[in-house]
Amino acid sequence: MARFLLIFLTISGFVYGQNPSGYWQQHVDYTIDVDVDVESAQFTGAQKLVYTNNSPDTLSRVYYHLYFNAFQPGSEMDVRSRNIADPDRRVGDRIAGLAPEEQGQLVPLSLAQNGVALEPTVEGTVLVVPLDQPIPPGAEAVFDMKFKGQVPVQIRRSGRDNSEGVALSMAQWYPKLAEYDQDGWHADPYIAREFYGVWGDFEVAITIDSDYVIGGTGYLKNKKRAGKGKTKWVFQAPNVHDFTWAADPEYIHDTYPGPNGVTLNFYYKNNPELIENWQKLQPLTAELMAYFNDAIGPYPYDQYSVIQGGDGGMEYGMCTLITGQRTLESLVGVTAHEMAHAWFQFLLATNESLHEWMDEGFTSYISSLAEDVVLEQNSADPLAGAYRGYYFLANSGQEQPLSTHADRYNTNRNYGIAAYSKGAVFLAQLGYVIGDENLTKTIQSYFKKWAFKHPQPNDFIRIAEQVSGLELDWYLQDFAQTTNTIDYSIKSIEANEQGSDIMLERLGLMPMPIDLLVTYQDGSTELFYIPLQMMRGEKLFAKGQNVTTLKDWAWAMPTYVVRTDNNKVVAQVVIDPSKRMADRDQENNTLNAVD
Repeated sequence: MARFLLIFLTISGFVYGQNPSGYWQQHVDYTIDVDVDVESAQFTGAQKLVYTNNSPDTLSRVYYHLYFNAFQPGSEMDVRSRNIADPDRRVGDRIAGLAPEEQGQLVPLSLAQNGVALEPTVEGTVLVVPLDQPIPPGAEAVFDMKFKGQVPVQIRRSGRDNSEGVALSMAQWYPKLAEYDQDGWHADPYIAREFYGVWGDFEVAITIDSDYVIGGTGYLKNKKRAGKGKTKWVFQAPNVHDFTWAADPEYIHDTYPGPNGVTLNFYYKNNPELIENWQKLQPLTAELMAYFNDAIGPYPYDQYSVIQGGDGGMEYGMCTLITGQRTLESLVGVTAHEMAHAWFQFLLATNESLHEWMDEGFTSYISSLAEDVVLEQNSADPLAGAYRGYYFLANSGQEQPLSTHADRYNTNRNYGIAAYSKGAVFLAQLGYVIGDENLTKTIQSYFKKWAFKHPQPNDFIRIAEQVSGLELDWYLQDFAQTTNTIDYSIKSIEANEQGSDIMLERLGLMPMPIDLLVTYQDGSTELFYIPLQMMRGEKLFAKGQNVTTLKDWAWAMPTYVVRTDNNKVVAQVVIDPSKRMADRDQENNTLNAVD
């Protein structure tokens, strides 16, 4: 805990010293006490919630998420899954077929504001709460709730008795206050996508059968017998925006020393087929955390847990739930991705429903690089798969902009490619635009300024501008907020008195600066750089790289001529030899001179 406070104060001191003018965020502290009946998969609970309204607005109502209600026939998740063109195979029509004892439930039994009873309304996965007294700016309100729940059969993220026999995967399991920010309330129904939460401190007490082992968010502060064959586990989690746990009577619990004094926890079933790979995973997880610490910034908590459970892989506070019956390479891959989410989502807590690409895409970018290093894959391009995915989408005629709400994508495939692949390309291509050194500094500065906050796309691009000294509004607008594509071509190579005239053409709507590699017949090469005029500057090339910088190319001009004057004969011209500019048509990026 002491280490967390030191790092948190260091990061937050940096952050609050550089706050954008007028920035604010809400705060909520939870005290939750639940008693679990593992036979019926039901639980009862009491929740005290202290809510601080740091906004400039007076709030006349609040909202809670009741995520477990999604796992009922006729829910929005059920109906959407049965109507979308390509349903998630994990969901399909399974919710529609759940028997009453298999369904999910989260039922508020009573709710009071500062001791006065309220009359909320359940609307699917959202609880609408008109207040007894409005909460003015700067004021606190205390909400006391009694609730009960039923854990659904494992379908998506949460649930009981998953395909690998894990008893309880308890994600999004409690009534969770919705976030209110400068864009208003975010009380989105749970239809299968991602999450958004309010920062605060949690104290969670879980009473469960004594043979169960629990792992998850926070630090175990107390564990004692509670009578009738049960044990009460008490966890504290400082400055988080969610609390997740998993439990099973057959869990093996291993610990491994992580970097900077962090304890890495591993919870997995006592299955002889799993043990060897899960033990080999442990030092590799430490290497992954060290990579992310260097590439992004220091992990600020004292523990991180990799837990067998769930239905694939999903990130949570200080932990991840992953399926465990995998090859070692697959275990490392899913752990790399989910652990990277500890930075790009859990600490940089974007609204995943509105800006899912900042979560999944940035995570895919950094985890691909980390996995390549830790597994010593030595890939020529660890992000090649992300580019292939984006090219498929860009040429499909079905692309929607990255600014699309996560629930509004017309297919699951389009959502996945946009959020994961195009989001990763956004970062990789930004390195092409501003230079690799500046990209590294941008990611690290972004973390320092926005950790423990709710950054939005403009917040990230402003950091990139400050680091690089370039104007980058066009990059965010075109690549994230439209479906404009990049397509540059080499139109012709013609000899002149002193060399050659190379005519380039912009065919796509999205502008880009251009790296142009010219190979001469004598075997020598020359790299030309054509700045984009609206960038108002030039990218930072690696030290020692020999580059000839030409005059700017204004976006509205469809063609541009590069003139060589070295009396050499051009053999070949290539646009972007690094292949990091996401040009939708690679065929016209190379042209060989005609003899």
